[in-house]
Amino acid sequence: MHKSFWEEKDFDVFTIDGLEKRMEALQARVQPKFELLGRLFADHLSSHGTDEFYPHVAKHARRTVNPPSDSWVAFAPAKRGYKALPHFQIGLWKTHLFIILAVIYENPDKKGIAERLSRQVNVLTDLPADYIVSGDHMKPEATAIGEAGKEGIEALLDRLQTVKKAEFLVGRHLDREAAVKMTEPEFLAYAEETINRLLPVYDIVIGRQ
Repeated sequence: MHKSFWEEKDFDVFTIDGLEKRMEALQARVQPKFELLGRLFADHLSSHGTDEFYPHVAKHARRTVNPPSDSWVAFAPAKRGYKALPHFQIGLWKTHLFIILAVIYENPDKKGIAERLSRQVNVLTDLPADYIVSGDHMKPEATAIGEAGKEGIEALLDRLQTVKKAEFLVGRHLDREAAVKMTEPEFLAYAEETINRLLPVYDIVIGRQ
């Protein structure tokens, strides 16, 4: 029997009080898994043929008081830094796991990205209804595409063009209860399927399509 990839204690890291203790647990329990996913999916994304992707495990190095409420490994076609680029993330909140394509506020081309996605909005509306969209990577909540609909997605894209701090995230959330039941092969297949679904969106984001 295959063991699960994620465990309850991985999600429970984000309930530990204090920056130092939470970071110790994050580094011991979760970051090794992010490192593994980083190697696997950087190679997978590089094989897509746009660029060579590099993994970036969140270090939370600038924090001095508040412990992180989520953490992730990001993938971007740059060795140093990823926040200014469209990037993929696999990460955890205490309640759920996320696999997303993210355009966050540091990106200098948000207007162009929003325009390109607006012209081909069907690449988003055609995603499975349980995929999610969000306008803020700092919040765990998101809206299912089936619930947001075309109007909700277009509103997020309009905001991306006009509001300096606006962001756009699209991907998939998985409740922790479901995540801990998945064997390692099942989770890796789930993550690969999700990323593959998001690659056509990425191609439009970067102007490849």
